[in-house]
Amino acid sequence: MAEITSPPIETALNLESLVSDVVAQALKAGASDAEAAAREGDEFSVNVRMGEVETLKESGSRGLGLRVFLGKRSGSASTSDLTVEGIRQLVEGALALAKVTEEDPFAGLPEAGEFGSAAGDLHLYFDDVYSLAAAERIEWARRAEAAARSADPRITNSDGGSFDAATGRKAFANSRGFVGSYRTSYAGVSAAPLAMDANGKMQRDGWWSSARRLKLLESPEAVGKEAARRTLRRLGARRVPTQRVPIVFAPETARSLVGSVFEAASGDSIWRGASFLAGKLGETIGSANLTIMDDNIMLLPTGVGGFGSSPFDDEGLPSLRTVVVENGILRNYLLNTYTARKLGMKSTHNAARGLAGAPGVGCGNLFLEPGTQTPEQMIAEVPAGLYVTSLMGFGTNLVTGDYSRGATGLWIENGQLTHAVEEVTIAGNLAEMLRNVTAIGNDLVFRGSVASPTLRIDGMTIAGA
Repeated sequence: MAEITSPPIETALNLESLVSDVVAQALKAGASDAEAAAREGDEFSVNVRMGEVETLKESGSRGLGLRVFLGKRSGSASTSDLTVEGIRQLVEGALALAKVTEEDPFAGLPEAGEFGSAAGDLHLYFDDVYSLAAAERIEWARRAEAAARSADPRITNSDGGSFDAATGRKAFANSRGFVGSYRTSYAGVSAAPLAMDANGKMQRDGWWSSARRLKLLESPEAVGKEAARRTLRRLGARRVPTQRVPIVFAPETARSLVGSVFEAASGDSIWRGASFLAGKLGETIGSANLTIMDDNIMLLPTGVGGFGSSPFDDEGLPSLRTVVVENGILRNYLLNTYTARKLGMKSTHNAARGLAGAPGVGCGNLFLEPGTQTPEQMIAEVPAGLYVTSLMGFGTNLVTGDYSRGATGLWIENGQLTHAVEEVTIAGNLAEMLRNVTAIGNDLVFRGSVASPTLRIDGMTIAGA
């Protein structure tokens, strides 16, 4: 295999100047207001299966997006052609779209005095994600897979080991005086082994580590061994009878519940009346031990920025911390400027967007605050129930709160994990589930921008045999 190198993109392109110039061109062409975003990035990704390189990808990308206003009409366009002609067509295309759209009284940029960036260094970029030579990155993927495969003779196959690295830059400017930019970095390693039981039935699971800098990744061997442990515990899985029992969600599944609360508390869902949380501000919607935060400027215990941290949102407003639920009480919806105007409220600086289109609503570092119990203590208090380790499908109706997901996990009997469970569905209503949170673990760890500790919810239904 030829030696491959993939350093971060080094470019003389000044993204802040680019977006500022594009905004100026849009105003000169007739826009009453405009905003532009530019991104560039690079990525390295390798997947090794059974010790051999299966896929290897290196890529770099650049893009530019523009949104223009003609009074209360707006249009947007994007391009990867950053030549003079490409930018001219971008401006013309966005203005042409704005001329044929309907007026929207809530459309428009935030007010000039609202823009800014969070103070201080959020530690979002580290160049050590590319400190390994390409051959060493491939070897990390091999080591993760090898550690998983060698952990137990019942592990007979593999979906592979992987290593990823990426860096990026982002700049944003608008016609009301804001211009800003920042850089990010990411590295990850994972393994996904397959194990076979005595009856020849295969089970698969995996594990991963991710970080903004290489030195904070778990070792490939640690990732591989954990992937093997999680795969082996699924052997002998079987269905259980339909019943109503406590459910203990492992952190990697509990985070999806936190994500569902975000979707229900998003301004887009609220103003459309498409959420069971509409009209519930200030009301008790969950148990007294339930507090959910959205922290867009978080520093992790390691001193690096959270996966959802940024100095400003995608409208140029400084990133904030927002309490969504406090001790069971719904304190805030998560809003961008448009949804805030629709609701007669103020933005929580949660605008998120691609290069083209109007901003939507996104979260920063969204998490359920941890409790005091260890997961082992929580499980020990369950006479019979299910410890859920993975979920399938998308079964949350935000309008009604109805919840139904395919699940696998481990059966709890007399406070002990006994056997693996598969081919069951867990069901409830999210509004009731939030009120029935009876225990929260102390094991909050961020492996992405949405995180939760172990979570116990009583009174859910398992549909099984």
